[in-house]
Amino acid sequence: MREFGDFDFIIVGAGSAGCVLANRLSAGGAHKVLLLEAGGADTNIWIHIPLGYGKLFADPSVNWMFETTPQRELHGRKIMQPRGKVLGGSSSINGLVYIRGQKEDFDAWRAQGALGWGFDDVLPYFKKAEDQARGANAYHGDDGPLPVSDQREPHPLCDAFIAAAQECGYPANDDFNAAVQEGAGYYQTTSRKGVRVSAAVAYLNPIKSRRNLHIETKAHVTKLVIRDGAVTGIEWRAGDENFFANAGAEVILAAGAIGSPQILELSGVGDGEHLRRAGVETLVDAPGVGAHLQDHLQVRVVCRAAKPVTFNDDMNNPLRTAWIGLLYLAQRKGPLTVSAGYAGGFFRTTPTAPSPDIQVHFINYSTTKMGDKLHRFSGFTASSCQLRPQSRGECHIVSPDPYAAPAIDPNYLGCDLDRRTNVAGIKLLREILHAPSLAPFVEREAEPGEGVRSDEDILDYCRARGASLYHPTCTARMGDFPDAVVDSRLRVRGLRKLRVVDGSIMPSVVSGNSHAAIVMIAEKASDMILEEVKNAGEAEVRK
Repeated sequence: MREFGDFDFIIVGAGSAGCVLANRLSAGGAHKVLLLEAGGADTNIWIHIPLGYGKLFADPSVNWMFETTPQRELHGRKIMQPRGKVLGGSSSINGLVYIRGQKEDFDAWRAQGALGWGFDDVLPYFKKAEDQARGANAYHGDDGPLPVSDQREPHPLCDAFIAAAQECGYPANDDFNAAVQEGAGYYQTTSRKGVRVSAAVAYLNPIKSRRNLHIETKAHVTKLVIRDGAVTGIEWRAGDENFFANAGAEVILAAGAIGSPQILELSGVGDGEHLRRAGVETLVDAPGVGAHLQDHLQVRVVCRAAKPVTFNDDMNNPLRTAWIGLLYLAQRKGPLTVSAGYAGGFFRTTPTAPSPDIQVHFINYSTTKMGDKLHRFSGFTASSCQLRPQSRGECHIVSPDPYAAPAIDPNYLGCDLDRRTNVAGIKLLREILHAPSLAPFVEREAEPGEGVRSDEDILDYCRARGASLYHPTCTARMGDFPDAVVDSRLRVRGLRKLRVVDGSIMPSVVSGNSHAAIVMIAEKASDMILEEVKNAGEAEVRK
């Protein structure tokens, strides 16, 4: 075991949260920071091209390529669960959509014991992170590191979708991240001038030269070093060598909703029975570690287009494909600038729903599943996602081997409400797709097809074709639950000098894409950590 050195802070994971932490904690030069990332540098060209996310779903050089356990309510299928294994983490391979969630999400966190995490508490940190292309206002900031931009160009199909939603009685909405989330419109993205801006590009690239910041890639963390109830350092493997480093202040896990509970359990922190079965000695019995996993399930409706206006048409024509490439190279415009959600919206499936319970992603192409080649026919896709699933699953290690993938069980469609809401989501999509503004573009429904009409048949389609929207959260929950893993300052209960700062600490999943909320969590955590360090220093001086 080779000693790597002494640091004030050691951060595990250079993803959406870890990059923020590395930037903020190393600012000013007072603290020595080590950032460890299991993946490599973000040099893959497809990372930086927005539509390139489709190329990254099956690329093990930047993707952990996880999959779930067989899902009982999805006909026993294993569901792809991509997670970023590269600088920037999943923000380097995601669909770029910038959605914060609903005000009610964060107020619910506060009600569940996460003091200081209500909407009014977290809004300043969303604004602090943001470089909003439209400028600052009561809900947005424009001098933060993370660019948030409008789509480069409108598209006739997306315009028709927004108009069709209005014809069905749903409002238009040009800002899903302001006072009201409900309605249909274009999504904003974490990009600038047609190029993806990951957390690594936004937060790490400008400060990599700081002398007090050390970034290690290809560093696979194997365990925490725990002595006398405190975490004093970290162990990892790089190539054929094992390393350890000491943390004077604390270790911060930012390895995500899969990686953080995995590292905790490998270190003996978790449910004693799970650890015993995995062959790991229990040091801290923490039943909440790896429990309560939530993820968004999406189910798609695919239409054959009556007009050749889809991305399928472009990519199935060699000349048009070449033109698209040249257009992007010359102007950073065209289809390659499009995110995973071009347009979409947030809708209520019942009039009595207190807030939108369905998110729709609308895109001008179609494929059998994410990562596959586009269909040969002209096609486009609308997907429905239940925003607040009630089903909860789990994520646990299966052995002491740090390289063994954990067992990931989101328990999709595990309760009746989730099944009913997903059926209602497909009905809502069909209502919009049959509205007058979209009618000229629709030749026919390809999936699930007009023959799938009854609630039972629609539910069976959801079970056969439902897939992850890639937002795993809640596996190290914050709050006053009996099995909460962290307190409101994200300190791990039962241990000193250890924090978790990533999507795993959410008490419940946010109503939308998760990247923006995770960046916010890290911004707020950075302030809390620095405040505690300052207070401790002042207390020491007073002695």
